[in-house]
This record gives sequence, C-alpha cells and structure tokens, in this order.
Amino acid sequence: MFGPGPLHLSRLAVEKKADVSAVLNAFFNPVDLNVPGLLMQRAVLASGSIPAEAFGGGDSWLTNSIFVALIVMGIILLFTRMATRRMELIPGAKQNFVEFIVEFLYSQVEEILGEKVAKRAFPLLATIFIYVLVSNWFGLLPGVGTMGFAHSEEDLTGPVTLSETAHFTPLLRPASADLNATLGMAVVFMLVWFFITMRETGPVDFLKHIFAPKGGLTGFMWILLVPIFAFVGVIEVISILFRPVSLSLRLFGNVYAGETLLHAMSGMADKLPGAVKFLFDILLPLPFYFMEILVGILQAVVFALLCTVYIQLSTAHDEEEH
Repeated sequence: MFGPGPLHLSRLAVEKKADVSAVLNAFFNPVDLNVPGLLMQRAVLASGSIPAEAFGGGDSWLTNSIFVALIVMGIILLFTRMATRRMELIPGAKQNFVEFIVEFLYSQVEEILGEKVAKRAFPLLATIFIYVLVSNWFGLLPGVGTMGFAHSEEDLTGPVTLSETAHFTPLLRPASADLNATLGMAVVFMLVWFFITMRETGPVDFLKHIFAPKGGLTGFMWILLVPIFAFVGVIEVISILFRPVSLSLRLFGNVYAGETLLHAMSGMADKLPGAVKFLFDILLPLPFYFMEILVGILQAVVFALLCTVYIQLSTAHDEEEH
C-alpha cells in the first residue's frame, strides 16, 4: 500500500504463497509482474476518475464514495454517542470535547444570524461543517484512494488483471471528492435555506426583499427605480439558482485537486533506482499532506460559512424589524 508510484495492493490470495524475493522486487521496482496472488498497480489520479464507481463495476447504488460517506457518518455518530451517552456535571474528555465544538460553532452561527434564526439553522450548519471536515481528513488516510481493484477496460466486472492499461477502481474514495456528494449537500442546504427564509419572512416580504426598491424611497424616485431594482432582482434570482453549483464545485475541485497533487508528488521519482525511489516517494508528499490538512479544515469552514451568510442575507431584514 505504501509502495512507490503509489502501489495499489488489490488482492492477496491467502491460499497461494507468493515468492518473497518477487514481492520485494515488486515493492522497489513496480512493473508488470507475475507474482501469484499479488496485484500492484499504478494510478495517475487518487480517485481514478471524476465520477464515483460502483463496486464490481456494475450499476449498483453503492459506490466507493458512498461507502466512505457511510463510514464517516458512522464515525461521527459513534463518537458523539460515546461522548454523550452518560452526561455528567463534571464532563470527561469526550463529553468536554463535544460540548466545546457545539458551543463554539453555535456562538459563531448566532453572531452572524442572530439568536432567533440561529436556533433553526444551527443543526444543519454544524452538521455540514463537521461532516465535511471529517470527510476531508479521512481522505488523507493511507489506503484511501490508493487501494483497490484493476479490471480490463472491456469488462469492469471481470477478473482482476495485472495489465498496465487496466482500469483501476479504488476501494475507498473520499466523499467530498465525488461531485454527487458535494452537489447533494448543496441541494439539501438550499431546500433548508428556502424553508427557513419562507418561515422567517414569508413569500411576500421575500419578493419585496429581492425586487422592490430599497432605502425607503417614495413618489417619483420610487417609480423611476422600480425597473432597475427589478432587473437587479432577476440577477439575484439567477445567483441564488447557481449557489448549489458554486458550493459543490468549490469543495469538489479543491479536494479532488489535493488528491491528484499528492499522487503526482509520490510519482516524481520514477526514474530513480529502487531504494532511493521508495524513499522519495514517501518524503516528497509529506509537506503537501500538511497543506491538505489545512485545506481540509479551510474548505469545511468556507462551505459552512457561505451557507450561513446565504441564510443571513435572506433573513437579515426580519431580524432588524424585530
């Protein structure tokens, strides 16, 4: 799994014993091999392809990114359950950590949205931030995106192959590196955004907020500015419709590019001899791993913060009136 290139350990048949010298030679010189039961494959991109791939190459709903999304969700739910199963007045380490995260996030949301709207929007916004952050960092674990199966291009459901032109399907793929997942989160947010906006302002006030002239103008000036503000309102509606696209592409692009960068760095020393190549394949990506840790939390903050600002923009006038 940690071999140069990177190496991809797809299947090890326990019923067959691979020759030890052949395995060591494969580890330091990953080329097309005939090692019984052992498959190692190079990959250009961490995720193999932009669309997520179903297990077995069929049309199953269970893709490698959905599988990782379920794992991430399970980790979050399990840790939260363990931390809050027995709430105590003097909290332990897990309970204290969860309470700190919740209190910190709520204070940030309340500062932007106000107390009234924050109570309705906080559950979704906190979930988005925590889920995106854990998903981004989960994608940096060894083996995620680099361990999987290689099949022939003609039959993705066929037997595993050692061909260098084989189609590589990673077993684990970060959910945030799948456009379906990021677009799904953005669409769900927009539905909740619409519900909260209608609940706080109502359809009439919402339309006035978008199309009507601002600043308390009356008389001739109000009539004069109606066409201008109506045109600006149309532009605002178009920008609202594009929000799911911008949210999803921003997160997907950054995470997918980070994966590609890490794998490009791990293959920079292909021309060097065995042991030196192995060493460089490990050392070269390390600085970028630290950068991707920062990118992971930054993208979670940006996604959640933009969602918060979108809610604030459509409900701010309601808070001012009350």
